[in-house]
Amino acid sequence: MSTPARALRDILAAGRTIWTAGAYDALSAKLIEEAGFDAVFTTGFGISASHLGQPDVELYTMTENLGVVRNMVSCTTKPLIADGDTGYGNVINVMRTVREFERAGAAGIVFEDQLIPKRCPAAATKVDVLPALEAARKIRAACDARRDPDFLIVARTDADSVEESIERACLYAEAGADLIQPISRTMKNLDDLKKLSAACGRRLSLQILAWLEKDLTPEQIESVAGLAVFPLVPLMTVTAAMRSNLTALKANLHARSLPLPQTSMSDFKTLIGFGEIERIQTQYEMDL
Repeated sequence: MSTPARALRDILAAGRTIWTAGAYDALSAKLIEEAGFDAVFTTGFGISASHLGQPDVELYTMTENLGVVRNMVSCTTKPLIADGDTGYGNVINVMRTVREFERAGAAGIVFEDQLIPKRCPAAATKVDVLPALEAARKIRAACDARRDPDFLIVARTDADSVEESIERACLYAEAGADLIQPISRTMKNLDDLKKLSAACGRRLSLQILAWLEKDLTPEQIESVAGLAVFPLVPLMTVTAAMRSNLTALKANLHARSLPLPQTSMSDFKTLIGFGEIERIQTQYEMDL
C-alpha cells in the first residue's frame, strides 16, 4: 500500500534528494505543493512567528504545533515532514509526539537535541544540548513509537563542533534515525558534511541557510543530502512583500500603484479551492 511516508522512502531508496521549503500555515503549504516540491516541511520558526508573533523558543505547545500540521495535511497531497522541536519532554513525551503526528497524517518528523525550552540557532548566540546518550535515547524512543515503519525520523544535532556533531550523529544513527541534520553554522564546508555523513552511515537533512545557500550548488547538496529544505524563503518572502505593499497602502490610501503585484481574485479562488466547493454544493442541491 502506497502511503505518503512510503513515497518519501521511495525517493531516498532511489538515491534521490527530497527537496522542499518551509511551510508555516496551510496556505504556505498549498503554495509549496503548487510549486512542485517533493514534500512540505514545517518550520517551527515560521509557525511561532505566524501564529504567535513570537520568536522560535518553543513557546507554542505540541498541541498547537499539531493543529497547524493537521491543517496542512488536510489541504495538501504532498507528504509532510514536521518540525517536532525537542519532542516536548522526555522519552515518554517523544513517543506521544510521534504517535500524534503520525495520526495527524505527517510522513516524518525532526527532533533536535537541545535542552528544553529550545533556542533557535539562527538567532541565539549559544544553545545548550542534552547529554548525548540522553538525546540518543529520545531518538530510540521515537523510532520505537512509530506505527508505520516508513515514517521518517530525522535526528538533528545542535552541537557546536564538527567532532561532537559526528559523535552524536553516530549515536543517533545507531538509535535508528533515518537522516541526520547538522546545523549550518557548525559545519563549515562540504567536506565537513561529507565527513559527518560517512562517519554515521546516514544521508543528511540540510537546512539550506547561510553558507550552504551561498556556496553550494544543488548537485553538491544532493551528494550528501537525503532531505534539502529552504526553511525560511516562504516566510521571509511574504514578510518583505506585505511590508512593502502595506507601507505604500498606508502612505497612499489606495491600491492602484503598489510596489508589488497582487494575486488576482480569480487565481486565488482557484488556488484555495472555491471551484471544488461550489461543485460539491451544486451537486447536493441538484440531488435534492
